[in-house]
Amino acid sequence: MATKETKESKNSAEDLKAIQRTSRAKTTRAATTRRKPWQPPSMLDAPPAPEGFKHRWIRAEVRGFDDRQNISARMREGYELVRKDEYPDFEAPVVESGKHEGVFGVGGLLLARIPVEIVDERTEYFRQRHADQLEAVDHDMMRENAHSTMAINKPDRQSRVTFGGPRNKQ
Repeated sequence: MATKETKESKNSAEDLKAIQRTSRAKTTRAATTRRKPWQPPSMLDAPPAPEGFKHRWIRAEVRGFDDRQNISARMREGYELVRKDEYPDFEAPVVESGKHEGVFGVGGLLLARIPVEIVDERTEYFRQRHADQLEAVDHDMMRENAHSTMAINKPDRQSRVTFGGPRNKQ
């Protein structure tokens, strides 16, 4: 009987070796997600920006002529050019010669980074500038509305979607 038990235990040990087990890490949802449908590759892919920064493509040349004015203006705004040696694992075209050698570049554009705080301040500046321009236009229009036969009401700057029914006041 003892020999029979040892044969069974040997068979079960061989069976365990034959079973292929996959680890739980390989069967996670991320590993089993559906593949993305094909789409043409983007020419302006960029590596992920470091925490607190955003990457932007800035114009370095137009029709084969250097746009030094744009580059210097962007540098004064707070942009820094992104070099290939900062992202050795990321594959993208790099400027091979000239003043911007070693910087990511595609078709007259250079990759640059800017702090998020500056982006937010810049967005707020231009939002305020736009609001000021609208107010100036409205003020100018109301100032010229002196003659009673050509009355212009205060402009309504709201957009609504209606479907032909009466407007409910709530």
